[in-house]
Amino acid sequence: MTPDPAGRRVFVCDFSSDEIVGYEFDGASGRAVRVCSACVPRGSGPRHLTFHSNGKFAYAINEMRGTVSGFHYDSESGQLQPLQTTSALPALAPTENLAADIHVHPAGTFLYGSNRGHDNLAIFAIDQGTGRLMLVGHEPARGKCPRHFAIDSSGQFLYAANQETGNVGAFRIDPVSGHLEFVKNVAEVPEPACIVLVNR
Repeated sequence: MTPDPAGRRVFVCDFSSDEIVGYEFDGASGRAVRVCSACVPRGSGPRHLTFHSNGKFAYAINEMRGTVSGFHYDSESGQLQPLQTTSALPALAPTENLAADIHVHPAGTFLYGSNRGHDNLAIFAIDQGTGRLMLVGHEPARGKCPRHFAIDSSGQFLYAANQETGNVGAFRIDPVSGHLEFVKNVAEVPEPACIVLVNR
């Protein structure tokens, strides 16, 4: 479940129906009311959604196809209008892959996604005018099954949790190119599945 930048709605990725569904809270009934939805290509299996910091774009990573679907977001109506769906995998990637997590860099310039199977972090540049993505490259996750990752609020570092190898890798983010430079493993954790960064 992902809130929009204004906190007016929450969006849920419905894996089985290949839909992203938006809900608003009804104060009178105390219920969440479905107000909008958008589809990704059939068989994609949307897993997670993230919003651009400008509130105009949203991106879903599709687990089964290893793709990213971009949308234009109308904050007034809540509608997600499809922009593109593009691969998050290298051209010669193995056929068995499950895409996992997705995040926009705090500056809004780059988008990152993780692939389990190929075990990498996909790097995209974001066109600030249109919201469309251009694949920049891939960085090995330095472990197996990068199920989740987080970017610190300064935008300097990305931390990837490799579930099957039990390690959390730290990567330095190049602010110009978006490329990732492996720094070190910062933690050994049995089957890490989620990372939450807390500002002190």
